[in-house]
Amino acid sequence: MEPSSPQQQSSPLERLRFRNVALRRLPVEEDHGEKPGCRTVHGACFSRVRALQPLPGPRFVAVSRPALALLGLSARDVLGDPAAPAYLSASRLLPGGSEPAAHCYCGHQFGLFAGQLGDGAALYLGEVEVEVEDREERWEIQVKGGGVTPYSRNGDGRKVLRSSIREFLCSEAMAALGVPTTRAATLVTSDLYVSRDPLGNGRRVPERCSVVLRVAPSFIRFGSFEIFLPQDDFSGLCGPSSGRHDIRAQMLDYVIETFYPDIHHGHSNRKDRNTAFFKEAATRTAKLVAQWQCVGFCHGVLNTDNMSILGLTLDYGPFGFMDRFDPEYVCNASDKRGRYSYRAQPSVCRWNLARLAEALGSELHAAEAGAILDEFMPTYEASHLGNMRRKLGLLVREEVEDAGLISDLLRLMHNTGADFTNSFRLLSSIPWPEDGDSEGTAVGPVVDLILEQCASIEELKVANKPTMEDGELAMILTMAQTNPVMFGMVAERPEVAEQLEKMGRLRELLSTDQDELRLKQRDDWIRWTRQYRKRLAKESDGVTDLSSLKKQRVSVMDNTNPRVVLRNYIAHNAIQLAEKGDFSEVRQILKVLEYPFSDTPGFDHLSVCDDRTATESQGNGNNDIDNPSIGPYDSRPPAWARDICVT
Repeated sequence: MEPSSPQQQSSPLERLRFRNVALRRLPVEEDHGEKPGCRTVHGACFSRVRALQPLPGPRFVAVSRPALALLGLSARDVLGDPAAPAYLSASRLLPGGSEPAAHCYCGHQFGLFAGQLGDGAALYLGEVEVEVEDREERWEIQVKGGGVTPYSRNGDGRKVLRSSIREFLCSEAMAALGVPTTRAATLVTSDLYVSRDPLGNGRRVPERCSVVLRVAPSFIRFGSFEIFLPQDDFSGLCGPSSGRHDIRAQMLDYVIETFYPDIHHGHSNRKDRNTAFFKEAATRTAKLVAQWQCVGFCHGVLNTDNMSILGLTLDYGPFGFMDRFDPEYVCNASDKRGRYSYRAQPSVCRWNLARLAEALGSELHAAEAGAILDEFMPTYEASHLGNMRRKLGLLVREEVEDAGLISDLLRLMHNTGADFTNSFRLLSSIPWPEDGDSEGTAVGPVVDLILEQCASIEELKVANKPTMEDGELAMILTMAQTNPVMFGMVAERPEVAEQLEKMGRLRELLSTDQDELRLKQRDDWIRWTRQYRKRLAKESDGVTDLSSLKKQRVSVMDNTNPRVVLRNYIAHNAIQLAEKGDFSEVRQILKVLEYPFSDTPGFDHLSVCDDRTATESQGNGNNDIDNPSIGPYDSRPPAWARDICVT
């Protein structure tokens, strides 16, 4: 791979300075002497990739100005450089010191140890040094979809336009929401096609190869430490560097010294230092998942190889932002058992941290590591409660009743099928309680707006249909009649209790109609708003400037509850257009997502795909997507959005 000659090194991209510390501090498989392809990599954290795999006809789909700014680049720098699509898709080597390599890691996938995984489609390009005021920052850049690596596991190492658009947009959407995340600076597509089965139903189609340039301080993850694991009792697999405690120590030193310098300098004892690092990683993870829950984000594949050692949201695959609030929401159609449901995310993150502790092994104080794991859920709950108080504008006092108020709200949202994002956004419109005002009159208009975001009776019937196998459900119901004691024991199991609760709600729905349901929903929402306004009244105790407090409450709520998130149907519509060569919607959405809390007019409506086969991948034949009345980005999703399948 030959860099450009010095005479040509004139563009901002060509002047990027690399200082690739990870490759200097950690073991690298230098030259295996074989053709690119899958192999087990022993005793190394990275493998050099000597030959780039250029894409034909690389061109930009979109660029993120905020993410490029991290690298000291502007959109003009990039879009004005004819070589930029090649550089930023790893079709051509950046001349300032880029050293392409692939990272070795393992992972527990869906609860089972899977052995060596690694960067099968991602490619480390190096670490860019950027001067910011009086200090230097270093950002690792990598491409996702750059071609075959030693870790491609019989794959082609390519990513397609569909998944690349989702990762690009969601990385930047999460950053704008204030959620810690890896970033996406550019999205490049090409004239190369690969065969894919997007719905997992055996129907393969040609899809255009595309590449996302990802940016983060580091992409090291929990699974990076699992390459040292011994043989797993269940799977029989072990890490490719099993027993290499010397390399494990090297990686710990690198991670802590580089990314947790305060912890490094604050401890003279190695185990004390490492345990303090583990505690900080656990705290960051707990706070991260609390932020996910508060914006209705579901990751979809929370395997240990998708958990950042820095507490960042990492690897956007079958993610989803909830539309109708449902604690059991599963965004990954491949997750048949709901392991990674919205409700399960906190406990899964704790489980993953336990696997990290096992991988670190004797480097930690075992008893202290156990205590840190015990503190995970309390840390998560405290962070979640604090975030929820801000979402409700409870800024002055912390009352014991707040947890119950929030639980009641979420239960109400679930029972009425309320849209998560839009309902929270409307809460700032609930008026501050005034002496003598009538509850119904004061909150009625806001409640009516919230009811527009609630599900219809037919939607709720579908949502409350039990998902358990008919035979298993029939057996449990028979048990209720024939063996009440055994039924009581079985009914206490969470998965059974949930099914029985659904059946109860469905029975109620079958005995009512839409008008009766809406009246009940209205009464329930007015009852909760009465409870909420009583709590708001306590905020004013001892406050001298009530007018300022009222304004602050609305401001905080409107800057905590987003107006727009990257819903699946919004991404889906942009993908349909992009696959026809129209990238305008991707760029439009990117602009909207950059200001998710803004009510400023502009960029309000989707550009609509006009191909009547556009909804084919949803499998329902519904052509609502062809209707320009699909509405603005912050509207309640159309009916066909429920059937979008992401695997």
